[in-house]
Amino acid sequence: MPPKIQKPQKENTTSKVLPKKSVPQKSKKPEPFSKFDTTGFDKETVVAWYKLMHLGRRLDEKAALYLKMAKGWSYHAPFAGHDGIQLAIGQIFRSGKDFLFPYYRDLMTCLSAGLTVEEIILNGLSKDADVAGGGRHMSNHFAKPSIRIQNGSSCTGNHSQHAAGTARAIKKYKGDEVAIYSGGESACSEGYFYEAVNGASREKLPVIFVIQNNKYGISVPVEEQTANIRVSDNFVGFSNLKIINCDGRDPFDSFRALEEAKEYVLSGAGAAMVHADCDRIGSHSNSDNQELYRPKEVIEEMKSRDPLVRFRELLLDKKLLKEEQIQELEAENQRLIFAAADRVEPAADPAPESYKTFLLPEAVVSYDDDSESRYTNDPSAPQLTFREGINLAMLQEFKRNPNTYLWGQDVASVKKQGIFNVPKGLLDEFGNDRIFNAPIAEDYIVGTANGFSRYSDDIRVVIEGAEFADYFWPAMEQFIECSHDFWRTKGQFSPNIVIRLASGGYIQGGLYHSQNLDAVFSHIPGVRVVCPAFADDAIGLMRNAIRSRGVTMYLEPKFLYNYRPTSASEPGEDFIIPFGKAKIRRKGNDVTLISYGNAIHISLRAAEELSKEGISCEVIDLRSLAPWDTKTVFESVKKTGRAVVAHEHYKTGGLGGEIASTISDELFKYLDAPVGRVCSKDTPVGFAKSLESAILLNQADIIEAVKKVVKY
Repeated sequence: MPPKIQKPQKENTTSKVLPKKSVPQKSKKPEPFSKFDTTGFDKETVVAWYKLMHLGRRLDEKAALYLKMAKGWSYHAPFAGHDGIQLAIGQIFRSGKDFLFPYYRDLMTCLSAGLTVEEIILNGLSKDADVAGGGRHMSNHFAKPSIRIQNGSSCTGNHSQHAAGTARAIKKYKGDEVAIYSGGESACSEGYFYEAVNGASREKLPVIFVIQNNKYGISVPVEEQTANIRVSDNFVGFSNLKIINCDGRDPFDSFRALEEAKEYVLSGAGAAMVHADCDRIGSHSNSDNQELYRPKEVIEEMKSRDPLVRFRELLLDKKLLKEEQIQELEAENQRLIFAAADRVEPAADPAPESYKTFLLPEAVVSYDDDSESRYTNDPSAPQLTFREGINLAMLQEFKRNPNTYLWGQDVASVKKQGIFNVPKGLLDEFGNDRIFNAPIAEDYIVGTANGFSRYSDDIRVVIEGAEFADYFWPAMEQFIECSHDFWRTKGQFSPNIVIRLASGGYIQGGLYHSQNLDAVFSHIPGVRVVCPAFADDAIGLMRNAIRSRGVTMYLEPKFLYNYRPTSASEPGEDFIIPFGKAKIRRKGNDVTLISYGNAIHISLRAAEELSKEGISCEVIDLRSLAPWDTKTVFESVKKTGRAVVAHEHYKTGGLGGEIASTISDELFKYLDAPVGRVCSKDTPVGFAKSLESAILLNQADIIEAVKKVVKY
């Protein structure tokens, strides 16, 4: 069993020395490269912050040294020139309370927020004891989920969605926490960053978006990224969004800006954006050479604005410390780094075989569960359609767990409640606080679900990822993110999300209302993919999906919503279908016909016709596509000696190829014929009924494919 998510630890204040009983001044628009203004900060704070900034810088230099020595830190993005804003973010963050979403350049941020020198080196050297995820993620991606410093991916800016989602949960639960996003200016060019800011400002969420603007996205200057060199100017039209601009080299101006932002978001007035003007003194990363695109005189000019040098001069100018005192402080930092390095370098690397762990959280019901065997459809009882089965399961699960939420497009409009009425009645039963509409921004729908579930491990989020599966493509970025969160964090965080999608054709929907994405989803490690085709299966799989931790892609063949052959009587409350467990829909001896979704109904009709010609088909409904039930399929194929896979998706790259290959690899000696595949044509689905009929899988196609295998 994977470990439960740890409860946040008490605040670690060892790296924080906040101003004593002082009220820092409000942030002003800074004069470029002005001297640090320490008004409102006592000597103890100023000295402690210098020591912390120096420690971070020397640690950053140690990282570069590890690279030169080929000892580790294979990816390193230096933060020099961002020192002020990063130190301030860490100081404003309340460890174990607020939620911090750093990016790959945030070494100083994370050190200031509570990571120890040892923990940072463990991450840089990708050691098993790395608190971010045991070396599973790229170095320089610092995190500590136990104190709510989140483990973000390398996809620049996508954690803005998670910060907004977490802030939504804070607001729903009336908490006094703050979500803090930190990223670079170039990530603001991404559409999903705009989605996050738009959603957070519209919903008045307690989130601070910090933009560290160093004017370069690797080699691309900011003027080639955006119309406004001060990137925050792009967002001035957003209602409820407070924008504060500061000097990101200056920790005091940055802290004032963040204090003002924090005060604003905690008031409930809306989200805040802190734009920090920074320099990137070094190259983008160890794989970049900025001298190829930046004049040397520009680089030298930047170095003259070095925040650490300016801070040191301030200590001397204000006579806060003498030269020898500063030198002793700096020497102490060096000793601290050397001692930590001596402890970390011999530490164990991740065991090679450990990659197998934490791929998915354990489901609430195992493969061997027999609750299904205790259920028999009662034709005399009221019959639920496929749509009604999904609806009933959600209704029951939302009653069972009050921390269950649903959002998507059109799901909470007063009388409509779903494009196909699948969630109809949930709004009436549970109210707009738990059932609500989302913008037409599929990435935001999925990304905020990821963030929302971070607030508490007992939260379950059900989303309509898109009104039709065809429109889910913009959300693939966040879907991929969700797929490796559990693995990447070594089990410390699981997005507990059920993504519902109305899929498939046969409704004369044309190019953008007929797509099947099952093979695409099933290819991705770290998620479950299910595709029920009967009302009872819809109930049993939905129960398992909502109750289990992890991400489940729940595909709903929309042609079947009101298709009477899907109907079944309501099963008991203990009825849950395990993931990865198929069902034999029809017994047979001559050939195994494997299918799912719309195609299972076509397969059953084909099997009935084939029986009239003396061909006995054993028809297996996979129901679960990832994982799929090799045990049931193998036992059947061993008996029949022949197999045909029928599915609605394209043949090329379809799931049938994977199933056929697995059968051939494992059961070759049992086969009396090559494994057959029968699918829709490798072409987009036409709108005209004649085109749709010619393109999509049909009964005649299956009959022909089965006969070919039987006659081999």
